[in-house]
Amino acid sequence: MKSSPEHPPARGLVSAVRRELAEARQAARAGLAAALAARQAAATQLESVRRSSPARRTALVVTRDEACQEAQARWQRETRALLTALGELAEAAAPGPAGTDFSTWTAQTGPGTEVAGLLRLGTVDTDEPFPALVPLLDAAHLHLSGPESTVDSVVGGLLLRALAGTAPGALRVSIYDPGQLGGAVAGLAPLAPAGLVSYLGPGGLTPLLDELVEHIRRINENVLAGAYRDLAELALRTGRRPEPWRLAVLLADSASELTSAQRAQLDRVVRTGISAGVHVVSRGIDLPPDALVERIEIGARGIAKTSLTGELTVKLDPSPSSTLITEVCKSLAEQVIAGPPPVPFAALLPDQLWSESSAESLRAPVGEGTDGRLVELVLGDDPPHALIGGPSGSGKTNLLYAWLAALATRYPPAELELHLLDFKEGVSFARFAPSNRDPSWLPQVKLVGINVNTDREFGLALLRHLSEELKRRAGAAKKLGATKLSELREEDPAGHWPRIVAVIDEFQVLLAARDAVTSEAVSLLEDLARRGRSQGIHLVLASQDVAGIEALWGRSGLVAQFTLRIALPKARRVLAETNLAAELIPRCHAVVNADSGVVSANTVVRLPDAGDRPTWTALQDQLWQARPADSEPPRLFDGDVPPLFPLLPPPPAAEVLARTGAVALLGETIDVAGRPATLRLNRAPGRNLAVLGSRAEDACAILVSAGLTLARQHAPGSARFSVLCLDDDATSAAKSLLTSVPGASWHDSGNVLALLEDWACDKPHYIFGFAIDAAASVLSGRGHELLRVMLAKGPERRTHLMGWWRTVSRLRDDLGGIGARFDAIGAWVALDVHGNELSALYPKPGGPTWHPRAQRALHFDKAVHSHAEIIMPYEVVP
Repeated sequence: MKSSPEHPPARGLVSAVRRELAEARQAARAGLAAALAARQAAATQLESVRRSSPARRTALVVTRDEACQEAQARWQRETRALLTALGELAEAAAPGPAGTDFSTWTAQTGPGTEVAGLLRLGTVDTDEPFPALVPLLDAAHLHLSGPESTVDSVVGGLLLRALAGTAPGALRVSIYDPGQLGGAVAGLAPLAPAGLVSYLGPGGLTPLLDELVEHIRRINENVLAGAYRDLAELALRTGRRPEPWRLAVLLADSASELTSAQRAQLDRVVRTGISAGVHVVSRGIDLPPDALVERIEIGARGIAKTSLTGELTVKLDPSPSSTLITEVCKSLAEQVIAGPPPVPFAALLPDQLWSESSAESLRAPVGEGTDGRLVELVLGDDPPHALIGGPSGSGKTNLLYAWLAALATRYPPAELELHLLDFKEGVSFARFAPSNRDPSWLPQVKLVGINVNTDREFGLALLRHLSEELKRRAGAAKKLGATKLSELREEDPAGHWPRIVAVIDEFQVLLAARDAVTSEAVSLLEDLARRGRSQGIHLVLASQDVAGIEALWGRSGLVAQFTLRIALPKARRVLAETNLAAELIPRCHAVVNADSGVVSANTVVRLPDAGDRPTWTALQDQLWQARPADSEPPRLFDGDVPPLFPLLPPPPAAEVLARTGAVALLGETIDVAGRPATLRLNRAPGRNLAVLGSRAEDACAILVSAGLTLARQHAPGSARFSVLCLDDDATSAAKSLLTSVPGASWHDSGNVLALLEDWACDKPHYIFGFAIDAAASVLSGRGHELLRVMLAKGPERRTHLMGWWRTVSRLRDDLGGIGARFDAIGAWVALDVHGNELSALYPKPGGPTWHPRAQRALHFDKAVHSHAEIIMPYEVVP
């Protein structure tokens, strides 16, 4: 029989079984009536036969016997068919552990369901026995009478079937056993650590009944809420049961009497409990007369009668062994302790892609609530920003994936832009940008930053970028008289005004030090958090542990803007101080709170497994294929990968080059746009470059990239290029530059003096000096004088030196020793040189704040910079 919202499965099955049994009883009565009628007809015929001839008597007897045999055979066939149908119905009504003989069970009984069935009690005692079933979950209460030991054994078997036949954790049992203190069904004790069973002694009945009454009230008010008749209907329509069944097992002796208050509460539970998933199994405490109470009378020799089977007797099944009970209960407890399976990832995705507007807000589900409904996260005017917390392994990255998937499938690139930054050592967001492995990208993503743990400056650059966008939007809104994004979009429908979501994972790294980066970052965060909501700019900050971030928690005005709080298991200080919900939730769950973490706003959400790469790859490819024709791939910043040397633009016109000077590229700046660090070589004094430090590979990369870009800007023969190599460690790089620049000349310690004497010419001259300080003995005296003259007078005659010195002190020696001026060095790049060593080259006392880092350099050009900037040398392949 198919189930429907009007006929929930368990009750429908009970009705079907009752109907089939009624038909069997009716058929039996009809057969008996037919037999009596045949007997009366036979008696009449017998008297007639006695008066007839012997031949006539013999024929009548034969006819009578044949008719009786045919009637009996037909009745037997119909009875067998009916019993077969009953057996098939019983198997369908009690699938799996609910109806399988205990002798076939193993410890792993298989996953149960969230739909209730009937429970096997034994077999109906007929010529062709079939399973005898009793209703319970979503259908009835049970009252058992008979010998206590036998009743308790039957109760234990029924409980085991109910627990194993439902999904792990879907049934919670409370056992009131004042006489034996839980010993009657002690075999279920392994379920206690998982919270599936609890034992109550004397005095525990009143609290139990009060708790069940309050539970029923809460279900009716908050879960069913007038929209559903009962939990069974809700589960049928939504496909998910929001609350576990509650089963109260009352085991008392026949002399037990309830107080008037206890009787009233028990009557309420019996009358109203089934719709809320609350059931009573009683022995010794009589349940009120009710159509929903199934009564089982157990007699001698394992024979019983039930309300469902009527006058048909039931032969009880043998009880499960104690070993089987223990093993099954341990298995169930382990499954519950491990936590429920995640919600299907597909449940978060909409039926139609890109069908939502972000004018008012961004709404996207991340999981399922306890009521079986999807729980949405909202970013808009309120709440404007989100704070996510959870220790390592709690599922923070998985939560972000789920949220991003739900957003990206609902809002097209015109409605949503994403900026994703991950400060930890990892590539969590790399999948959203194109790579050699996968050329696709998430169309809404504009920026991806990974492995940024040592590049706090990149996080600062993102905040600066968002701040500039905020100013742009605020200016446009002011001009059009709009106060928020929805109004701006109405006033300027042709404009591009998507909502922007910036996700910064492990954001505490950005605020970890007491320095200028932290100070500026906090100021920018505070401004963005306060004003960003009205202009559609939203921040999502995630961290493993935010407890020790003084720069954040010290500013209550900043934290107060993050009213959407999401706490993963064991998260600290994300919710309010008195809110301990994160300590109680299992894995694959989160506490969502849109009211700054106060307890009353908690919503527990079960999360999907959103980290599966094949699933994400297929989804991203689908979105990528649907991207607008003018979509551009996002900017990818990987702190562990040196930037590739860029594709160079066509050379400028000769007259432009003569007027402005050529531009050398030295590396890539650490910012959102990924712009190159440049050095303009015009006729101004000091247009020379000093690369400082002992890291030969980085120093050579800077000089080679500068040489390649300068050569690109000049037609062959229109400029002079000289490659000066004075150290063997730089020979390979220097020769790669030599071969890449047509017409370049080679110089070493043997002819360095000749180069310094003959540097002037009638066209631009670029000299690349690899390890100039290595020629100190060769340059001693006259050579140093020639070097200083070239540095001082060369730029105005379009001759520029880009040289590498391995220490600042050696550069000073080449420029004249103690007290030498550095005016001729207008730009420098420092590698493994500390900031205080650069004080003579820096306009501010004490030098720049700089601590050397691998694959990073500090660049300063006094013609354009007020502060030095950090750059990454290009990876230049010879």
